[in-house]
Order: sequence, then C-alpha cells, then structure tokens
Amino acid sequence: MENWIGVGVWIVIGAFIGLMMKVVVKRPEESAGHTWLLAVFGAFGAVIGGMLGVGILEFDDPVALSAGGMIGAVVLAALMSWTYRWGIRGWM
Repeated sequence: MENWIGVGVWIVIGAFIGLMMKVVVKRPEESAGHTWLLAVFGAFGAVIGGMLGVGILEFDDPVALSAGGMIGAVVLAALMSWTYRWGIRGWM
C-alpha cells in the first residue's frame, strides 16, 4: 500500500510542477488552453521519473516514498513540462 501512496504523491507533485511551468516559462504570444496538458505531462513525467529514480538509486529497499523516487519524479516532471512548454512555440 505504501508504494501506491508514493505513486499518488508523484502524480500530485508532477501535476503541480507542470502547472508551475506555465508561470515560470512565460510566452507573450501564448493562446488560451494547454493548462490541463501541462498537468498531464508533469504527472506522466513524474511517474516515469519516480520509477527510474527508485530503480537506479534505491537498491536495497525499493519503495516509492524514497529520496531516489522523489528526485527522479521532480527532475523528469520538470524536464517534460519544460520541453513541452518550450517546444510548442513554433506551432502556435
């Protein structure tokens, strides 16, 4: 049960980071929308990053609520959200 709670924490953290990317990466020519998509990309990146962080950094006790899982979740959520936010410039 502890691992599912950890995955839920990753999802919430990732969605929050995705929404913060909208504030951090300003675009003057931005059209409306994309808020929910940023939250989804952040949550998806956090889940994948959390799994990678646990798999790479936590050898002896692989649980989701560990330092490796949280670091991986934050890093990949920020990377995926920033990449989407930066990369959409040419399409709008």
